[in-house]
Amino acid sequence: MAKISTSDFKTGMNIRQDGEIYTIIDFQHVKPGKGGAFVRTKLKGVENDKNIDKTFRSGESVESVRVERQPYQFLYADGDMFFFMHQETYEQIPIERSRVERPEYVVDGLVYTLVVDVENEQILYAHPPDHIETEVLETDPGLKGDTAQGGSKPATLAGGAVVQVPLFINQGEMIKVDTRTGEYLERVKT
Repeated sequence: MAKISTSDFKTGMNIRQDGEIYTIIDFQHVKPGKGGAFVRTKLKGVENDKNIDKTFRSGESVESVRVERQPYQFLYADGDMFFFMHQETYEQIPIERSRVERPEYVVDGLVYTLVVDVENEQILYAHPPDHIETEVLETDPGLKGDTAQGGSKPATLAGGAVVQVPLFINQGEMIKVDTRTGEYLERVKT
């Protein structure tokens, strides 16, 4: 547990506040005409994704947290546990479903980013890539004459997510999807 002063704050630094880990998004040292100086910060929760504004007295100490992001490949799921393998050491680790962001996009072989609290050796969460290529498992068949401008229909993907796709997409095709918004991006040429 390394303690740092507010004068050591840097954008992107991780700190522990009220038992949660936050990343400093922005900070500003303020010296008012009356009273003591203070530091105004914008923090983003590493685990909970909450954004908060927090004011610290100048010189106040906070706990610094070292967080690493490491690539892990998804292997398989067993009940509520997801098993990932480190890309270099081949170490396999289980992660609870609740710590996997957007689990409906998890497909075999997908490389997730695991965010790890280094000091406690605790996995905070698993984050998917922004764009994935996945197979359409189920959708209504496309009809002759359906075009990209003609509308959309629901399609169930390999991981279980349901996204809206153009009418010309058929079952068994590979598509590219934005995991942040759940939007169809394009058909993947094989």
